[in-house]
Formats: sequence, C-alpha cells, structure tokens
Amino acid sequence: MLEQSDFTKSTSSKSTKLVHGGVRYLAQGDIKLVREASLERGLLCRNAPHLVKNQTFIIPSYSWWERPWFTIGLKLYDLLAGKLSLGPSVAISAKETIAYIPTIKTQKLRGGVLYHDGQFDDSRLAINVLQTVFEQGGYAINYLLVTNLLKDEKGKLIGLQAYDAENNQPYTIRGKIILNATGVFTDQILKMDNPGNATSIRPSQGVHLVLDKEFLPGDHALMVPKTDDGRVLFLVPWHGKVIVGTTDTPITESSLEPRALESEIDFILTTAGRYLTRPPQRADVRSVFAGLRPLAAVNGNSQRTKEVSRSHKIMVAPSGLVSILGGKWTTFRKMAEEVMDVVETTANWPPKPSVTRELKVHGAATPDPLNILSNYGTDATRIQALIAERPELEEYLSSHLKIIKAQVIWAVREEMARTVEDVLARRARALLLDARESIRLAPETARLMAQELGYSEKWQQQQVQQFTQVAQGYLLT
Repeated sequence: MLEQSDFTKSTSSKSTKLVHGGVRYLAQGDIKLVREASLERGLLCRNAPHLVKNQTFIIPSYSWWERPWFTIGLKLYDLLAGKLSLGPSVAISAKETIAYIPTIKTQKLRGGVLYHDGQFDDSRLAINVLQTVFEQGGYAINYLLVTNLLKDEKGKLIGLQAYDAENNQPYTIRGKIILNATGVFTDQILKMDNPGNATSIRPSQGVHLVLDKEFLPGDHALMVPKTDDGRVLFLVPWHGKVIVGTTDTPITESSLEPRALESEIDFILTTAGRYLTRPPQRADVRSVFAGLRPLAAVNGNSQRTKEVSRSHKIMVAPSGLVSILGGKWTTFRKMAEEVMDVVETTANWPPKPSVTRELKVHGAATPDPLNILSNYGTDATRIQALIAERPELEEYLSSHLKIIKAQVIWAVREEMARTVEDVLARRARALLLDARESIRLAPETARLMAQELGYSEKWQQQQVQQFTQVAQGYLLT
C-alpha cells in the first residue's frame, strides 16, 4: 500500500469518531446500508475492543410526538443489528434526560430517547490495521506518492511510478494489478489511467469543533435529530473533550488540509447552543478540523451532498485498474472484502475466502479506563517495557492531554511516524484535542524524535515551524 502523505493524513483522521449504523440513513430509507453498517459495527467492537466502544446517545424531545417517533425508529435500528446490537433503545423521562445530560436546555423538555452506537479513535485504528497488514505479510509505506501508471503494449496495467517525498527518490514498482483506493483523490488516479474519464467523486466537507468537557460533563453523547439543513448534529465525549459536528458542504477541490468555512463554524455553534444551557462561543473552541467525504457520484444527479449515498461503488477500467469509491469508516472491512473479490476476478486469481470477519486487529485487548495507554491495547505492555529502560519517558509531554514522552518514541519506532505532525495529529491526537496545546508540545516532540532518528537541530526547527503553520489552521482566532 502506497500513501502519498502520512497514513490518515486527511479524511480518515477527521471523522466524527463514530462507528455507527447511521440513524440518518434509516430515516432516508437506506435499510441495506444501515443493516451492513450495524453488523460491521458489532464486528469492530469484537475485533478492536481497545479502540471501539459502546457509546450511549441521548436524543432530547421538546414536542409531544418526538419521543414516540424516535423510539419506534430506533427500535428498528436495534432490530437491524440483530445479535450484534450494542444495547436496546429506551424512552426516558425529562428527569432522566437531565440526569444523563446535565447541561441540556430544560425549557419545554418532555423527555428523550437513549440509544447505543459505537465510538472509536479513527487514526489509531488505521495504524493498528496497518500493523495487522504487516503481520499478515503485507506492506504499507507512507510518503510515497504515485506519479504515473505503467501499461504494456495492449494498454493493460503492469505497474506504476512513485516518488519518495522523504528521500527525494523516484521508484518504479511492477504489479499484476493495481487497486485505486484513494478517497477524494480517486479521480486523479482515474485520469492517470484515462485522461478522458468523467468525474466520479463529489467531495463534501465535514467540519468539527472541539470543546472542553464542561459542555457535556457526563459519559453520554447528545444527538440533535434535525438541524436547519436537515442533517443531524452530534456532541460526543472523546479523550476528555467534546467533539461537535458535523457539516455537509459541497467542495470543488480536494485538499489534504481542508479548512473550515466561517459559515460552518457559526452553524455548529448556533445549533449546539440551542440545546445547551451555556451556548458555546468561539473562545471555547479548542480545535477546529475539517475532512472531506469521498462521496461516489457515478450516477448521482442530486446537488445536495447529504442526499448522495454513503454506499461504496467498485469500478474496473479496461486497463485492469480496480477503483473503490465512496463508503464510510464503519464499513471499511466489508468494502475491502468486496473489492478484493473483484481484484481476484480481474486478475484471474483463484478465489480465497476472507478471514477478516473474525481477525483480531493488532493490539486487541480489553480496555482499561485507568490506564492512559489503554488505546494501545497489548502494545501498552511494550511501551511500559520501554519506560523501564528509560524512566524519563514516563514524564508527561502534556499533563493536560495525558500524553507521555514514551508515546513519541513508540510512534517513531513502531508506527512509522516521520514528522512532528504525524505524532501530534495522528498518533497522539493532540492537534485535534487542543491546537494551542499541541503547538506548545512541538519543540519537545521534535527533540525526542531527532534524538531517536539521529536528525539535526535544523531538522527540529523546520519541523516545529512546519507543524506550527499547520496547527494555526486548527485555531479559532
């Protein structure tokens, strides 16, 4: 697997952190997608329990009809998950709703509905999946950008050219088949194959704001069932903060580092403020991040991205290029299973049954809420062994975010982190949790990395400068 930047640099690290069947898709009548996602959610809870957890959500009701309406819908949601359901949905009183969400606006509150969905750490899961790939005999390389596709005299793909951005070196890699799974950049690869290809991806931007825990002090998440643009809004506890989102804004150009629009920020603050006793202000926002959904719009005519299906599509070009478009985090395993079946057929390989349904992800272990390294699963023991060798690595890099210095060394040695941004944005998540705090951590992170990699002081300075520049885009000034 070749990755042009760092693993999960963009979309895959900037989700709402939910592994969910999709309550909204149920309302749209997409029963098949909800059923598939609900089953995959259950499998992820089994196969990566250190990163995927059962999260309770509260939908508040302010009209007499909302509570019975949502209760009926969510009972169907439970039913679709079958044996892999995370728990039953139940109607709750106004008193119970306030007990679960102490900061909820109480005026005209009639009660609510409690339901269950999954929550996870997206980048950490991706890193563990890639470690599983290596354990199964595969390879994944970051900072290796595909620049060209190679074909034989019959126009069939036989390999590609790639550029190593870290060492400034080009490579030619031969391959019997090439799978294009590049998200919002899918069309770039399709046009390398055939410059006349029509656009296949409709990027849609989703923005999230991160607030302090005081806005949602309990363990329960809040779901706003209908916003002004007909979507839903989530307020979800995550790593000691609260993630609020998301938006659905059509975007014409894909970028690795998209930026939130002022209108999106205002929309989230205004909508969340209608449901909380203390409406959040710009000064309360610790970080703002934007990701782009790679919506497959092969036959889509709708101009509204919220109506474009979140289902995935698989295409095979005359050259033999296999492309997978669209999809969502929750169904990544099923998407991979289906596209590998197509790869086998396209390459005329004998079919092999997938083993991933029951395959434990690297690090799989029962979580320990008292252990700040619980997210690392079984690797936590190995990080503790590192600390036993070098006790100074147990010191906090950030006591506020509960990040220790050993995590930096571990990210470099075992998780292919190459830059300060790799560590602070995607291995330790500091940038998403508190952008200003992450800027403060950059110099020490660079020092630890340089010590481990044998890099110069000049490299450290460049890294701090580059990271600070990126992090400025996560701050609300």
